[in-house]
Amino acid sequence: MIVGFASEETTGSPSAADKGGLEVGDIILKINGVCVESNEELSKALSELDESFAVFTVNRGGQETDVTVQNLIPGENGGYKLGAWVRDSMAGIGTITYVDPSTGNFGALGHGICDVDTGLLMPLSKGSTMPSEVIDVVKGTSGSPGQLVGSFDMSRTTGVLYKNTSQGIFGKLTDSSVYKNEEAVEVAATEDVKCGKIEIIANVNGTEKQVYTAEITKILDTNPDSSRSFSIKITDDRLKNDTGGIVQGMSGSPILQNGKLVGAVTHVLINDPTQGYGILAENMLAAAN
Repeated sequence: MIVGFASEETTGSPSAADKGGLEVGDIILKINGVCVESNEELSKALSELDESFAVFTVNRGGQETDVTVQNLIPGENGGYKLGAWVRDSMAGIGTITYVDPSTGNFGALGHGICDVDTGLLMPLSKGSTMPSEVIDVVKGTSGSPGQLVGSFDMSRTTGVLYKNTSQGIFGKLTDSSVYKNEEAVEVAATEDVKCGKIEIIANVNGTEKQVYTAEITKILDTNPDSSRSFSIKITDDRLKNDTGGIVQGMSGSPILQNGKLVGAVTHVLINDPTQGYGILAENMLAAAN
């Protein structure tokens, strides 16, 4: 994914990629008909070019298109350079909201994974989940969102990802031990979600889950495409003391009301970490399906 362009070192003018018609957000699929699936493969294909131009096949807004880039930059050791910043992977800590015990299918985050530079939804080729634990907390304050600091167990995976959407990421857990001893709950219908007391299940220390009190203060947008369905306020002093409120990494923490799953935590208000937003559970299930 192209996330930006470099300027030519000698003149400061736009790079070959920029002048050639490539755009931020383009997904590079091929160079002169040869598939490239990583930054390494892209660099290798460029280093093997014999001429200072190439045809780039890109995915732009869901459509494949060919862009011919002229005047590529000669490389120090042969071949050419494109003059674009590209990203091929991303990792982070987040919370699984639900899992269907009959299939292992799960939903997490309640919002999409977006590129940090462009804000664009990252297209998903493949991905996996792995065990993690919270090893530290950066507390949120007014004007500065906090975050959970996680440690990953890279030696094994617990599931695969198949979808990154504005309503969450979705996949299938291949390790049933993650959920086999958990208690199933009913999903609340959208029309049954009301303002008032709720419970948030969150993991803000190690691998331990805790139940915290909060409240839905306003129903905002029940449109299935929305990831900000209602506003929430943390009322539990324990969570406020531990994290300051809602912090990055808590996205996807399940929200219960009257014993039913009503949704998940998705966003925090920058100027008040005790307040934020949640998505309806039915919206996540619709996106998964």
